[in-house]
Amino acid sequence: MMEKIATVLFFISIILKSENLALVKIADVPPKANFITQPLGEKNRLFVLNQKGFIYIINKGEILEEPFLNISDKICLPLTTKSKEGLLGLAFDPSYKKNGYFYVHYIDEDYSSVVSRFSVTTNPDKAELNSEKIILKLLLPNLKRIGGHITFGPKDEMLYVGYGSENQSLDLSITNHNLKTWLGTILRIDVRNNSSYTIPIDNPFKNIDTAEPEIFCYGIKDPYRFSFDKKTNDLIIGDVGQRSWEEINWNTWDNSKGANFGWPVMEGNYCYDTEDFCDTSGLTPPTFSYPNNTTYFQKFVALGTKEMIGCAVIGGYVYRGEKHPSLWGSYVFGDYCSSNIWALKKNRNNKVHLTNLNPELKKWSKSLPISISSFGEDNLGELYVVDYMGAIYKFISN
Repeated sequence: MMEKIATVLFFISIILKSENLALVKIADVPPKANFITQPLGEKNRLFVLNQKGFIYIINKGEILEEPFLNISDKICLPLTTKSKEGLLGLAFDPSYKKNGYFYVHYIDEDYSSVVSRFSVTTNPDKAELNSEKIILKLLLPNLKRIGGHITFGPKDEMLYVGYGSENQSLDLSITNHNLKTWLGTILRIDVRNNSSYTIPIDNPFKNIDTAEPEIFCYGIKDPYRFSFDKKTNDLIIGDVGQRSWEEINWNTWDNSKGANFGWPVMEGNYCYDTEDFCDTSGLTPPTFSYPNNTTYFQKFVALGTKEMIGCAVIGGYVYRGEKHPSLWGSYVFGDYCSSNIWALKKNRNNKVHLTNLNPELKKWSKSLPISISSFGEDNLGELYVVDYMGAIYKFISN
């Protein structure tokens, strides 16, 4: 009974409280910043990924001069702001405080996608460069849609790895049901022992000869960023589209398991190629989609008269912190080109309501990100925004 009363009071506070939501810059970091995270149990330090091959530490608002990790000599260096190469993903082992393991996802000089494990040294601010153990390696057919994100499931402690699919030059009738490739999928593997990895016994395709056993879900164009709701264990995928639609796929873990999210048959809620192939049976439609109507160039020269919605969805997190009750339970995400930031709320009937946070953020913030490359979440559930140009922002209430 007391728990129910507390829940009611909490939601009343959401309605009554005006927050004056803002973003505050907490640190300047080197350009090409593309992710921020925090190991379990950590209170002060935040770890910032840089596409050029570096991991930096922010400790109490100050960036440490020496990087935590430097693998710039191992990676295919990103050449432009639209390049997909480089260091793309970072995930700390759920038992990091005990074993010192963390995992990275990068593109090497041979254009292979590499997921590796490293260890921290006795100095907690320095990784052991020579400790690398390669877990997964995949030669990529192109660098158009790589994916690159990795994260641990909050309930099962399995490692989830996202791979983008090939470009549009596909045999759609074959590729849609091709489970003998990791491309266009999210994998789920067990890295809790010292071997390379094992296949979880409850993976959906573990005992199917025509599928790769690592696959958890598929039919994804480019799962650049995805996350789990810490409270419900829902899986939410920000899927960067091919040419017309950007997607959010928000489903329970059970419904995500083995799901086909549609690509390349579907992009958003529409058939990608209506003339050649459009069998939508068995596909899981997106929770939300928006049109891709902005280019990176248009953003800076203000071309066109229509509202710039975006060009590449940047997946975020369901807010579960305590400082912003109006955001509680909302999925906060954005777009790289338009720098729009939205809050997506889903009710019990799976109906969604979208709120554009930019008007409020512009009103109460001194500055805003120029090009959003990622969102981040700390151990208290508070959210951060990464500006690819070299800045870290945190959500606050003025």
